Amino acid sequence: MRNNNTTGTLYMVELALMVAIIFIMAFTPLGYFQTLGLSITFLTVPVAVGAILLGPKGGAVCGLAFGITSLMQCFGIGFFGTMLFSINPAATAFTCIVPRVLEGWLCGLIFRAARKVMKNGAYLTASLACPVLNTVLYMTSLVVFFYQTDYIQGFAQTFGTTNPFLFVVAFVGVQGLIEAAVCCVIAGAVSRTLAVALKQV
Repeated sequence: MRNNNTTGTLYMVELALMVAIIFIMAFTPLGYFQTLGLSITFLTVPVAVGAILLGPKGGAVCGLAFGITSLMQCFGIGFFGTMLFSINPAATAFTCIVPRVLEGWLCGLIFRAARKVMKNGAYLTASLACPVLNTVLYMTSLVVFFYQTDYIQGFAQTFGTTNPFLFVVAFVGVQGLIEAAVCCVIAGAVSRTLAVALKQV
């Protein structure tokens, strides 16, 4: 039987590994795929896996790592983020980081709740919830802080949208569905496999 020190050390090692994976992915084509608007990101996959295996707190830390890498994209790496940062640095930092922390934390809570009523389905449920939360929370923050700016209004006019909801739907579009599908399948399979290997099932 593992003692508390061993369990705590293993938890920290696993958490550090997940954070390292997030940072490695963030600066390779695996992490962000740049488009004219939002970047398609697959960093929700390790966030979801971390939240499922390490709980809400671990998910929040993984989300924080995701948010930091997102903010780093705003320093000349991603055009969209760089533009937002030039308009309002504080709001950009909030939009990049806070929704991602909440995303990881809520994903962990959703998995715990789903695990009580289903077994394998809980992994897919949480893995789908993570990218959905990422999109909803990020876009909510974007609309709150930036919707009235000339930059975002330019997108709204291009899409022909007349309100924030239609703007979000048009702006996220197919890429949101791609993120959700990829994360649901990959994170669901990986987290279930690791849970068996780590004897968490």
